[in-house]
Amino acid sequence: MGWLRRGPRRDGDDTPRDPEFAYFSQREAAVFRGRVRQTFAELGLEVTVYAGHVIDDKGRRFGLGNLAAVCHQDRRGPRVWPAMIHRHIGLVVRAMDGPSALETLPPEQIRAQLYPRVVSGDGIDAAAFGYARTVAPGLYEVLALDLPESVMMLTDEALERLGDHRQLRDRALSNLRGLPVEEHETVRDADGMCFEVILGDSFYTASRVLDLDGVVQRVTGLPLGEHGALVALPFRHQLAFHPIRDTSIIPALGAMASFAAAGYEDVPGAISPYVFWWRGGTLTQLSEHDEECGDLRIVVGDDFHDLLERLIAQGPDRR
Repeated sequence: MGWLRRGPRRDGDDTPRDPEFAYFSQREAAVFRGRVRQTFAELGLEVTVYAGHVIDDKGRRFGLGNLAAVCHQDRRGPRVWPAMIHRHIGLVVRAMDGPSALETLPPEQIRAQLYPRVVSGDGIDAAAFGYARTVAPGLYEVLALDLPESVMMLTDEALERLGDHRQLRDRALSNLRGLPVEEHETVRDADGMCFEVILGDSFYTASRVLDLDGVVQRVTGLPLGEHGALVALPFRHQLAFHPIRDTSIIPALGAMASFAAAGYEDVPGAISPYVFWWRGGTLTQLSEHDEECGDLRIVVGDDFHDLLERLIAQGPDRR
């Protein structure tokens, strides 16, 4: 009698919230952290549990943000958390305790599995990733080794063992360009606003902003023009863009700012809640949160303002 089955039980928004993971109630957060500690113990590791991470008796730090977001996002509710937590922590522990892929894989295979990743600065240790290239304020490009069960972001020490960083980055970008576009959707409304979104299970979907020219050509059949595009990369599995060709940029800008902010909330692999202007590979931030009232607002500099004025004077696209 499946039609009598109740949905997963989650505490209501009126219950006290957890300070670290606000999408959990205090009770749910306690259940989550308790299960994390128990799972590590089952795998032979004693850990000290903090609000957003744990530290084992060897001093190794394991962040909990992505795992918490994965549990929160699963619509089946807390009943599936134990299995999800066990699977995730098992992968992490095997990766930490087993031989490093950098030691076991042939050099050419390592290069074939290298990809660039755009990540939030909150997710990396600046001291270990000194080579990381700034993509936009708070966003960085690092190199990652794609493995069957995990993704290994490569530190300065790891790169020293692999060779010249510039050559490695060129190979990683080439590998990125070779990835398929897994899914593509056009978001539009009745008033004609539209923008494109690519989605996929790949951990490098959002990072394809580094190859935006190629992605736009593949998805739309047209090259990017001199004005570039609006882009948003809320989390690792999603990249949105709108090529700038005419005044359709105006409604797209507001819609993409809302899209980015909503897509960034409570997801694993969060990158940025903002929309950017991509031009010649450079990203300029166009949206931000107003600290006083908490609302989203558009903030443009002189260059983008001048572009808007030129597009308005140009009138509708007549292609």
